[in-house]
Amino acid sequence: MPPTTKTSRYTILDREGFRFKSLLARWETLLAVLLVLVFAGNAIVQPNFLDLYNLLDGTTNFSEKALIALPMALLIICREIDISVAGTLALSSVAMGLAKAAGMPDWTLPLAALGTGTACGFLNGLLVTRFALPSIVVTIGTVSLFRGLASVVLGDKAFTGYPQMMADWGQGYFFGIVPREFVVLLVFAALFAVVLHTTVWGRRIYAIGNNPEAARFSGIAVDRYRLELFMLTGTMAGLAAFLLTGRIGSTRPNIATGWELEVITMVILGGVSIAGGAGTIGGVLLAVLTMGTLTYGMAMANIPGIYVTILVGVLLLVTIAVPRLLRRKSGK
Repeated sequence: MPPTTKTSRYTILDREGFRFKSLLARWETLLAVLLVLVFAGNAIVQPNFLDLYNLLDGTTNFSEKALIALPMALLIICREIDISVAGTLALSSVAMGLAKAAGMPDWTLPLAALGTGTACGFLNGLLVTRFALPSIVVTIGTVSLFRGLASVVLGDKAFTGYPQMMADWGQGYFFGIVPREFVVLLVFAALFAVVLHTTVWGRRIYAIGNNPEAARFSGIAVDRYRLELFMLTGTMAGLAAFLLTGRIGSTRPNIATGWELEVITMVILGGVSIAGGAGTIGGVLLAVLTMGTLTYGMAMANIPGIYVTILVGVLLLVTIAVPRLLRRKSGK
């Protein structure tokens, strides 16, 4: 065999080996392995875990949170954050209850939720972009504002008696087995992935996250993009409110309490850098499935919900600390 051919063969093998090592080093690959391990562990411990109907039905426990995690990922990539998403959801649900009590047609209820969520996001974005306030401070304040308004309107009561249309989307199935909420999640995940990873708009989000000042000097309207992302996050919280309210059939003062922590954990666990500029929708979706599988298995084992909360907190701390420790160890 000629030497050039042999050298070419080794070069190809080296390249394939490098690609394989790069694949193994990706955060998404580690998440996929973790998902398989969690899935296998639950299947061994829980005899009924692999039942297809149970698995698909279990997706309803995280679909609404995951819908909010999608725009939250874009927001964190852009070096911002929204702590108020659970309050936005609660206020959007209250808006639907008020619209129903006022005798509005059924088709206006989702519009009320989406409009309220978008308005909440606009307020957050306006305070951040117009007054140059830190988003974490702004949204800590607005989560109390939105949740407080919802509690004042509801008091110790609840809105019930929502139309069947909402139950069909919150509790319904496609083909008698696949929850509608899960299908909605997959559709929006695909849409967000296409927009973030294949369009100019998505590339500009990464550019802003990597260096906002450089992005501004290159002609990108940084504040407009930030405002759009806050509004998009609010809109998706409104959509989650519509689905969640339809699923549980009521609006209560404590609806979606603590969801902001779980949503942010999904995003950070999915490999989105808290420092901005890095992350993928695929990673977020893998994190959603991993957390959903883990919590579903814990629920099947009758483990109290407080331990799930502890687990979420531990996951959030670990996924923030480990990458920084690894970078410090490597000297980067």
